[in-house]
Amino acid sequence: MAMHVKKGDMVVILAGDDKGKTGEVLQVNSKEDKVLVQGINRVYRHMKPSRQHPHGGRVQKEMPLHISNVLPVDPETSAPTRVGFKIATDGSKERIARKSGKSLGMVKKKATK
Repeated sequence: MAMHVKKGDMVVILAGDDKGKTGEVLQVNSKEDKVLVQGINRVYRHMKPSRQHPHGGRVQKEMPLHISNVLPVDPETSAPTRVGFKIATDGSKERIARKSGKSLGMVKKKATK
């Protein structure tokens, strides 16, 4: 099954402490159904002093969210939208915003022989 979000998409958070916030998808882990969103679900990591962190301390980092808790932003209305897929006659597959019908990007280009 094709994923409804890709790296680089703007998404809205549907659940959790950051509900309603928007951010860019930095990474998608399809095996675990998780996404990493910039500036969302930040936690503190307590670091011992090392060469990279000579003073140690607390470092903030983003943690992954389940993919069901995010929806892509419709490029036309700037509102969260569900995603549909449209397959063209040449075999290419495209993601479509259900609210406006606008394209969200290609999933698969046409097969070349």
